[in-house]
Amino acid sequence: MSSDQQYPYGTHDPYGQNPPDPHVTQTWEGQTWDTQYQPVVEPGQHAPYPQATPHPHGAPYPQAAAETAYLPPVGAAPGAYPLPPETPAAPAAGPVPGAPVAYGPQGASYGPAAEPPAAPVPPGGAEPAYGTPTTLGNARVTDAQRARAEGRSPIIPPGMQPAGLTALTGLLLAATAGVSPYLLLVPLVALQGLTAAGWFRLNGMWPARQGIALAFAGGLVSDAVLLTAGREHAPAALVGTLGVWVLLTLVLQLRSHAAPDERMHGLMATIASAALTIVAAGFLAAAPDAVAAGGAAVAVAALARALPLPGAVSVAVALLAAAGAGIAAGAVTGAGAGAALPALGAGVCALVGLRVASYDYPSRFVHMTAGVALPLTAAAPIVHLLGRALG
Repeated sequence: MSSDQQYPYGTHDPYGQNPPDPHVTQTWEGQTWDTQYQPVVEPGQHAPYPQATPHPHGAPYPQAAAETAYLPPVGAAPGAYPLPPETPAAPAAGPVPGAPVAYGPQGASYGPAAEPPAAPVPPGGAEPAYGTPTTLGNARVTDAQRARAEGRSPIIPPGMQPAGLTALTGLLLAATAGVSPYLLLVPLVALQGLTAAGWFRLNGMWPARQGIALAFAGGLVSDAVLLTAGREHAPAALVGTLGVWVLLTLVLQLRSHAAPDERMHGLMATIASAALTIVAAGFLAAAPDAVAAGGAAVAVAALARALPLPGAVSVAVALLAAAGAGIAAGAVTGAGAGAALPALGAGVCALVGLRVASYDYPSRFVHMTAGVALPLTAAAPIVHLLGRALG
């Protein structure tokens, strides 16, 4: 930057040794807001010196800068045109007393801080029905997320739709048990698949394709062993398959490169899922009359538990309905009133399975998998044991 740009009204004289001539008008040489009116210099007047040539290193020559700082008077020339009159600017509004003053960056004007625009209020004074927009995709809040945010109980029952699927699966087990064990495999395999997937999702492990496939394979192997060995060797077949699958799970987890905590979590979830899937094969090992009574009892208990009743009343109604369904199934199969005991035990296990599937803010996927399968899976061992006890 040249010295005439730094000091447009003359050279900088901090000690006052060269005072400016009062008869010479100082004008600005450079870009102005109006370029239509420029002073005209006659031939007899002293013309201004040309602008100083910048120094190669960036510093201007001081003599040329000093000579170009003074220009001839504007009004003395007969051919000069006067500048247009200046219009005074409107006075700026002063700060309101008591209002906060916004201090911006250097060169910014100072004034009262602008109030942020108020959010639009819906008619009637009600709160807006929707939150702020988002650019991260679907921001729909699930029931589990809303319950967690509001600090409500972590127990969320599956509801009527999973209860209806549980009832349908239980009735299919009850209807096919007395026909053929191979026909019983159709609802049983579906039950084992839902159990394997639902338990992993209930533990917060998703996706877990390897663990789900391993647990489901354990259930299929136990079904094959039971069909081969027969009902009389059912306990040995179930325990042997479970032992082999626990050993296989340990070997696979030892080959994993995950962190120790994650590896232990995966080990426990895989063993538990495989155990539940293998235990569900107990419907193949139980007597057909006990399977019919247990399947009907679980179906009725799940539907009764989904009704909007108080907690204790709902449990009592579900157990009474399970016992009644067992008696009705015993009357159909010829087992009589003795089928009420395995039916009542199956009803208690079904309530336990529903409670497990309702824990820790479950998602909809958990309700449609674990919420459907766990009531029947939990009832399988009690149906097998009570059926053997009743002969």
